[in-house]
Amino acid sequence: MYIGVDCGTQSTKVVVLDVEQGGILGEASRAHRLEEGPNGRREQAPAEWLAAFRGAFFDAIERAGVDARAVRAIGVSGQQHGMVALDADGVPVYPAKLWCDTETSSENAALVERLGGEAGCLEKLGLVLQTGYTASKLAWLKRHHPDAYRRIATILLPHDYLNFWLTGERVTEAGDASGTGYFDTRARVWQTEVFGQIAPELDPAQVLPRLLTPCEPAGVVRPRIAAELGLSDGVVVSSGGGDNMLGAIGTGNIARGIVTLSLGTSGTVCAYSPEPVESDNAMVANFCASHGGWLPLICTMNVTSATTRVRELFGLDLDAFGERVARASIGADGVTCLPFFNGERVPMLPNASGDFLGLTSMNMTQANLCRAVVEGATFGLRYGLDLLGDLTAGASQIRLSGGGAKSPVWRQMVADITGTEVVCPEITDAAALGAALQAVWCEQQSQGTTLEALCQRLVHLDAASLADPDPERVDAYRHVYQRYRQALNERHGIA
Repeated sequence: MYIGVDCGTQSTKVVVLDVEQGGILGEASRAHRLEEGPNGRREQAPAEWLAAFRGAFFDAIERAGVDARAVRAIGVSGQQHGMVALDADGVPVYPAKLWCDTETSSENAALVERLGGEAGCLEKLGLVLQTGYTASKLAWLKRHHPDAYRRIATILLPHDYLNFWLTGERVTEAGDASGTGYFDTRARVWQTEVFGQIAPELDPAQVLPRLLTPCEPAGVVRPRIAAELGLSDGVVVSSGGGDNMLGAIGTGNIARGIVTLSLGTSGTVCAYSPEPVESDNAMVANFCASHGGWLPLICTMNVTSATTRVRELFGLDLDAFGERVARASIGADGVTCLPFFNGERVPMLPNASGDFLGLTSMNMTQANLCRAVVEGATFGLRYGLDLLGDLTAGASQIRLSGGGAKSPVWRQMVADITGTEVVCPEITDAAALGAALQAVWCEQQSQGTTLEALCQRLVHLDAASLADPDPERVDAYRHVYQRYRQALNERHGIA
């Protein structure tokens, strides 16, 4: 048995993978609390992740009907960019500031300027710093909480922190490290010169975790934690990675020709590249993949986080919300939503707010507002898909992951808006599956097991989820998308 963990914004998910039977035997999740404040503050207590991990682990083992002593390895996926700053005793000096926290936008702008603008960032990092990356969070902590900053002994990312709790090792890998803002994504090493610009008082050799190769283990589960979880001694913990990177593994996107699109709290579009990608657009992030190679991607900050706000505003469950979306016509009778409730990364609008445009006494209905927010979130991903250019040009299939991928209406909408066939893996929580697959690869590599063979055997596509673009709807959405782009231009000056 192998355990895959995905510590996301809203919950931690755990899956139990049986490699011999070739499937997931059990899965479970436990929710987190998100602390929101003024100016885009979004934080979580790392202790919430540990409590959620424990609960989801025991539930998943029980549902699988197996003995935890059969577990041979664990892989951990985590929400990217979050800053987990620890003191010398391994205790957080401040709550984790998350990927969706936009309170640090002024610090990010100052860092970009200090590094020589977009050109300087590309030269030093291989990408352009964005609000939400870890770098500006560290600068913010130094400015606003100097006492906490002075106590920093280690800086980890969320998945690193779970690995630290499991193994006691302070380690990371290139995929997740790519989103810190002080990592050279081409050379796959810490960029200590840039780190020195951000935190000159801190010694990177001391506070930054040791870098692992993709198939190198983070360590083994500590005896105390193994006893608590009912595990055998010596359970391996793989390097893990960011949720986008392990989501790519979980959808089989480990070679050219496949596009992964995530409809999660946030949204991502990514495609594998065997070499670093130098884009002329600052919104394309040249991240490393967690299995080797690179995974250039774009990230939007408002997908199910946006649709959930509207759904809960009307007191609708998921089925009722889906019914409202299906009831409205394409284009929501003229209602356009720019769903930037959390600010936005693509397009680069960290201080933006949400808008519903084109409302009249005739079209202001629940159905139209529900459809407009889903369309707006999907248009943002289409905008990002276009930015990736040649990497996704000619792709014959988009593989969907994330909670939104469970909606037939949304799957068809993605197919029609992108004009591309859409299908889901049988396991839509692709990051947790990807983490489990990486754990198998790490633990069995000495036996000649390859990740390619594992993905081919264990990433199953759900034929029932297949959505083909309809030519009439594709044409209709071409006009509605232009209306969205016009709204972007008029509201935010983005052509």
